[in-house]
Amino acid sequence: MSNIRLFFKESLSLNLTAKLDKSQSHYVTKVMRIKIGEIFSLFNSSGEWEAKILTLSKSVVEFNITKQLRQKENVKELWLAFSPIKSNYFNFMIQKATELGVTKFLPIIFDRTIVRKINKERLEKVIIEAAEQSNRINVPSIEAPQPLKDFLSNEKMDLIFTDLNSQNKKLNLTKLTSNPTCVIIGPEGDFSEEEREEILRFKDVQPININENILRSETAVISALSIVNYSIN
Repeated sequence: MSNIRLFFKESLSLNLTAKLDKSQSHYVTKVMRIKIGEIFSLFNSSGEWEAKILTLSKSVVEFNITKQLRQKENVKELWLAFSPIKSNYFNFMIQKATELGVTKFLPIIFDRTIVRKINKERLEKVIIEAAEQSNRINVPSIEAPQPLKDFLSNEKMDLIFTDLNSQNKKLNLTKLTSNPTCVIIGPEGDFSEEEREEILRFKDVQPININENILRSETAVISALSIVNYSIN
């Protein structure tokens, strides 16, 4: 079996015969140079499946599903609320957060947010590629940017607030419920005092100081998610 692993957005099932899209077909034939009869894997939220190449052409690869490799995963929901940042760092941050198990991305427009629009299509591509590389089955979703007030109106989450002013260094695991765990990271210029107060009013929010140093946004994301993952898993 080859090391090719691709996300397939359509439904997958045993004995299914279907075709890869144009981009994936090009990757399989021109980059990986796979041949008829060779085996690779496809995945989506239904699980991971072994597929066999049936036919090849310049733009289309036809395959048949031969067996299921992994079942659908029931994972703990881990959300990331963050301020959009400049493109190159943004791609890196999304990639690493996907590798670290984030299930939903929630871009927030803070008072000091500089980048206020996102290229959702491009970021979804980064997310899929990171999921393919990191052996994930569930591919995270990404929401449209929203104001902090709208984000905080969702009471059904366990909010972890990365706050430089906090004296707290550890999470209180007894406060975590069956709701999604959400880590909120501030913009490059930090939260305003009004935003900090608004977040601290959120029910059962857990403020935590993840580092004494001032971290870049992408570094703060990796650090915070690593701490949370270690604590909850």
